[in-house]
Amino acid sequence: MQGVHKRFGATIALGGVDLQVQPGQVLALIGENGAGKSTLMKVLSGAHQPDDGQMWLDGAPYKPRNPLEARKAGVAMIYQELSLAKHLTVAENILLGVEPGAGPMMGWSKARHIASDAMRRLGRADISVDTPVGKLSIASQQLVEIGRAIAVGCRVLVLDEPTSSLTSRDIDLLFDLVRQLKSQSISIIYISHFLEEVRAIADTFTVLRDGRSVGSGVPKQTPTQKIIAMMVGRDVHDLYPRSKRTPGDELLRVEDLSGRTKPVSASLTLHRGEVVGIAGLIGAGRTEFLRALFGLDAVKRGRIRVGVYDGAATPRRRWAQGMGLVSEDRKTEGLALSLSIADNITMSRLGGLGPLGLVTPSRQQDASRQWVKRLAVKCRTPAQPVQDLSGGNQQKVAIARLLHHDVDLLLLDEPTRGIDVGSKAQIYQLIDELATADASSGRKPRAILMVSSYLPELLGVCDRIAVMCRGVLGPGRPVSETSEHQIMIEATGSGINDDLPPHEVEAAGASL
Repeated sequence: MQGVHKRFGATIALGGVDLQVQPGQVLALIGENGAGKSTLMKVLSGAHQPDDGQMWLDGAPYKPRNPLEARKAGVAMIYQELSLAKHLTVAENILLGVEPGAGPMMGWSKARHIASDAMRRLGRADISVDTPVGKLSIASQQLVEIGRAIAVGCRVLVLDEPTSSLTSRDIDLLFDLVRQLKSQSISIIYISHFLEEVRAIADTFTVLRDGRSVGSGVPKQTPTQKIIAMMVGRDVHDLYPRSKRTPGDELLRVEDLSGRTKPVSASLTLHRGEVVGIAGLIGAGRTEFLRALFGLDAVKRGRIRVGVYDGAATPRRRWAQGMGLVSEDRKTEGLALSLSIADNITMSRLGGLGPLGLVTPSRQQDASRQWVKRLAVKCRTPAQPVQDLSGGNQQKVAIARLLHHDVDLLLLDEPTRGIDVGSKAQIYQLIDELATADASSGRKPRAILMVSSYLPELLGVCDRIAVMCRGVLGPGRPVSETSEHQIMIEATGSGINDDLPPHEVEAAGASL
């Protein structure tokens, strides 16, 4: 790809991007949310037509008019949100759009053979091609998507954030598959926000910033700080800032909390001016714990005390008591995507935005504008729909709602999932500021309870970390007294394996 341009109205999405990948090579495409990665790949896969620039595939001019043309030419894209017809079988999904047969009659025998051969090439001949896709795990569904690309002679495969919904074991299996595809001379473009993954799997990388390619190199030979500097356009000396924090009043006390299924038993204290992290494997009960605290899930047993308020409560009462929650699923639970930024920020606290209980749009936008500015949300105006924003900016809007509501206790469930390093750095800075007294404004420090599957994040941001295993929450330990190795042992319940080398434990679950 050379000099690729793409404009949407007045917005320049791509301002002249160059990209090159060799046969049997893994190229990591990295950059902040909104840098142009998805737009560039949609141009490559035929979903968008470039305004200018040229593309070649195996030395021949390449200009697909739609994704089907690109797919037939050998270019396939696997999106983060899988695009499968879950009521159809594996075979039907793999051959969808390129069914063998004459006219309306599909050659079922040939279709099953092609699909079976594709799954065999992926090393998963055990998956029956007659199985409805909806009955498969997320990891197996992802394999079906890749099988769809393989079946029509894929030469270039684009993987967009492929590990976002996978367990550590599934990630290892995916990496094995990527290496297998490399050996078959398939070129792979790998989009990820995790630089550890880039180092583990990519041969080269290209960085996009503001719709332009600004740097490239070999991941294992390039320092992390240099890659981050390329992405954000400035040096990031301290990804995890930590100001002096002084724990104050107790804002949350949880004693032997149990939900309908999870958590099984959880006890915890959280003080003003403190950031406490919850680590654990997927399915351990971390999200259910936060939902029970906020009143979204029923409590079967135990005690919750929020400030001076004792007992379980509804989400409405939790807001009134000074507690706010940022959901791990911002697109379906955390935000109303079709509504504006201003609507999303102010929806839990509309008082004072107009006379007689009414909401005046101008006042609503004025109230939102201060948070848009403070959190550096990239947008045209607070009236812009949230769905138009990048993932990192959407997450900032979700956090801005808690700040607008002026809560003392913030529950953050995977607050940096699926967002770029630059946005992560801004959120880490914000968390540090919230947990630190602001003498200039007279605002007391907040208390933050944070769930994350990314261990370096927890160790870098939090004061204490508690580990949840099979619904049971362990004691909160100061970060100075724990490590990734120790957290993994507790998260997997494998204390009997204390003799396991640390690098093997961490390799098995670098991001839990």
